[in-house]
Amino acid sequence: MPRPASSAVDKALDLIEAVGRADRPVRLSELASQAGMHRATAYRILVDLVRRGWIMRNQDHYLPGPVVLQFSQAAAANSITVLSRPVLQTLSDQTAMMVNLQVLEPEGGRVIDVVRPPRLAMITDLLGELLPIHKFAGPLALVSALDEAAQIPYVRAAEAQGHPPEAGDELLKDLSLARRTGFALERGRNEDVVASLSRAVLTGNGRPICALTVVGPDSEFDDATLTKLKEHLSAAADELRRTLDGTTPGADLD
Repeated sequence: MPRPASSAVDKALDLIEAVGRADRPVRLSELASQAGMHRATAYRILVDLVRRGWIMRNQDHYLPGPVVLQFSQAAAANSITVLSRPVLQTLSDQTAMMVNLQVLEPEGGRVIDVVRPPRLAMITDLLGELLPIHKFAGPLALVSALDEAAQIPYVRAAEAQGHPPEAGDELLKDLSLARRTGFALERGRNEDVVASLSRAVLTGNGRPICALTVVGPDSEFDDATLTKLKEHLSAAADELRRTLDGTTPGADLD
């Protein structure tokens, strides 16, 4: 149990953080216990947080409110991009490949940053594009980190975007493989000559924050190169997770 909050601001932030960490809507008693405060105190603060939009209430459960969701979108476009850029640049230098950063949205993965070496100028960087899971490794890696029930809407979205419904089982197998191995590999589904390898960056409770994807000519994704790419990608994802957690030495920005 956390130490008692020392101020009203501490208590409000403790409740917001508890709701944000949860993988499902949570009850008042759970929030009060996690935040280390009495139910009456937690309820009184939650009333104000719901009124201000930081938390939403659905019957007797609480979940992140619209203000938190707005902050999350801003963080994806700003904070995560700024903190991730050195990792993307290093990974691109190590692999001589294009590297992009994606975050999960309701229908796929949004590309929010790209580092593309001059030799791959012929490959579209897709910056700002929303990519479906049936064609691209990044969203496949992100969705594979979700539980099976949460994956289904993305499979349905893929069908709505032209993926044959009869191929849905195959897509579920791809998600299962990516979840088991930690890597999503795409070769030729979007462009015949382009391949990509992706790994999701996860929170402590396994929820996807973003995904790092290495993109290059399909002819260069042989077995030996793939082994090296996976090593570099794993190290980069671990470094980025530490950076976003604030546990990497020197991660503070001037």
